[in-house]
Amino acid sequence: MKSETVKGFEDFLGQDAKKREEITNIIRNQFNLFGFEPAETPIIENEDFVRGKNQNDQAVRDVFSLEDRGKRKLALRFEFTFQLKRIAKNQKLPYKRYQIGYVFRDEPIKKGRLRQFVQCDADIIGSSLKEEAELMAMAKNIYIELKIPAKIYVNNRKLINEILEVEKIPEKNREQIIRELDKLDKLSKEEVAKNLKEFNAEKLLDIFTDKEKTFEKYKFYDEIKKLKNLCAIYGVQVEFRPFLARGLSYYNGTVFEIWAEELGVALTGGGSYLVDGIQSTGISFGLEPLFL
Repeated sequence: MKSETVKGFEDFLGQDAKKREEITNIIRNQFNLFGFEPAETPIIENEDFVRGKNQNDQAVRDVFSLEDRGKRKLALRFEFTFQLKRIAKNQKLPYKRYQIGYVFRDEPIKKGRLRQFVQCDADIIGSSLKEEAELMAMAKNIYIELKIPAKIYVNNRKLINEILEVEKIPEKNREQIIRELDKLDKLSKEEVAKNLKEFNAEKLLDIFTDKEKTFEKYKFYDEIKKLKNLCAIYGVQVEFRPFLARGLSYYNGTVFEIWAEELGVALTGGGSYLVDGIQSTGISFGLEPLFL
C-alpha cells in the first residue's frame, strides 16, 4: 500500500500550515470588511452542471470526472463561479458572497499550481463599474497586509472586440487572435507577430501596444476611463493593459490581473461576466502562488 500523496496533492504541516492559515485569515477579514457574506458549496456536483456550456474552456477540459455507486456521472468542482448560478437565485441584489476552499483540476503541475488548490473568491451579482472599483480597493488592502508590492492591470473585453470589428477581423479568427495578443506579457513582440501572421493580423500588434492616448477614439475606452476615475476615489492606481484578455469563455466587460512586481507574475485575477443574465463581477486569489 502506497502512503505517499498523489501527484499534484500535498500535505501542509507545522509552519507551512500556519502560514497558509494566516494568508486566508487576511483575505477573509477583508472580504468581511467589504460586506461579503460567506458561502459553502459541495465539492462534488453533477458532471453536466460542472462542465456547463463552455466545453472548449481549458479549465473545463481539466475537470476530474467521477462515478458513484448509482452510476451517476459526477465531477469535482474546478472553480466556484459556476455554482453561483444556483446559490444566487432569489437573492436580493447586489448579492455579495465570498468562498474559500479547495478546487480541483487534472492539469500539469508546476510551481505554484497543484491539482488540488485553494481559491479565495469574492463575487458581486448585480454589479456596475462602481463595484468593480470596490474589488480593486479590497485587493489593494489585501496586498498591503500581505506585504507584497503589487500592480493592478485592467482592460475591457468590449474594447478588444470593438477594435477587432473596426479592423475588420473575421469573426471566426477573433478568439484565437485574442489568445495570441494575451501572450504579450509572456512572449516577445516578434514571437506574437509570427503567430498573428498566420491570420494576416500583424497590424493589430502596433494597435494593442500603442500609447494609451490612442485608444481614446474607441467608444468602449470610456469604460476604462470611468473605472480609473472610480479607483482613484478609493486611492487605487490601476494601469491600462490593452492586450489583457483572460478567460475567453465568459468575461464580457472589465478584466484585470494583479501582478507581484518583484516576481513578475500574476497572482490574482478577475473580471465581469453574466450570471443567468445578470451583470456580475468577481475576483479570485489563488492561495498556492500567494503561499510561495
